[in-house]
Amino acid sequence: MSYEFGAIDAVCNFEFSGVGVERPAWSKKFLTGKIGADGKMLGSFTVEAFIEKMDRAGVEHAFLIAVKSGSTSHKIHRRVPYDKVAEIVRKYPTRFSGLAGTDPTEGKAGLDELERAVKELGFVGAHLYPHWFEQPPDHAGYYPIYETCQRLGVPIQMQVGNCLRYSDERPLPSVGRPITLDRIAIDFPALKVVGIHIGWPWTEEMIAMAWKHPNVYIGCDAYAPKHWPPSFVHYINSWGKRKVIFGTDFPVIDPERARAEIEQLGFREDAKRLLLRNNVIDLYGLKLPKVAMPAKAEAEE
Repeated sequence: MSYEFGAIDAVCNFEFSGVGVERPAWSKKFLTGKIGADGKMLGSFTVEAFIEKMDRAGVEHAFLIAVKSGSTSHKIHRRVPYDKVAEIVRKYPTRFSGLAGTDPTEGKAGLDELERAVKELGFVGAHLYPHWFEQPPDHAGYYPIYETCQRLGVPIQMQVGNCLRYSDERPLPSVGRPITLDRIAIDFPALKVVGIHIGWPWTEEMIAMAWKHPNVYIGCDAYAPKHWPPSFVHYINSWGKRKVIFGTDFPVIDPERARAEIEQLGFREDAKRLLLRNNVIDLYGLKLPKVAMPAKAEAEE
């Protein structure tokens, strides 16, 4: 299928072969079992082959996450080094940007690494999985991370909503209710916060936070578009058209599937262009051209 413009996938896992980063066995079991992901998607793509998939999906650019899923003090955790992501970004700067995973247990060393990722490696934002640290997003332990992101002027993504059972050896609590972003948005008014994974099953709570706060946004990743709640589709297509950014959480959702299903949801042309491209360019200050908006939509604004 051909598309009029290229989308930007703002939530994409580092899932390449031949780069020295292997997904742990427990993680592969979770993705193919609980999630039902195609095992062929896990670490089987060269970077070049994945770019070909992006092209088929009409995805021009993707944010690669240098993930920090839990402290290294736990047996069950996953890390993708910043420098591994930076290497791919340097090689393909028009196709990829980096997101710096964060870990509140690392203290000042972690904050220094976050600053290096932004200032030296050119990462465009930060990323946090609160449930891996078993504390809600508004816990004080994360505040130094938020302060650093606010000072550096970069957004931070964090998972909100339900946490699945990644491993029987280490089941994690669901600590990321979207309402916990309320306090963060108030305490850090200049920090742009993106609640990813649509906040399910509290998606309307996530919508409420994005509507209340000018600095809170929603990532539509990790759930296939055809299964999005009707209230979420309506929000994107109307009063929330500037508050949601496209993502897949690949390999959870195949970008080819995501783009095709979005085309079937009946979005207005202006809403679709904002969702798939323009919103994320504005939010992250990307040096990429925005797609032209329909003349009628421009006149209505």
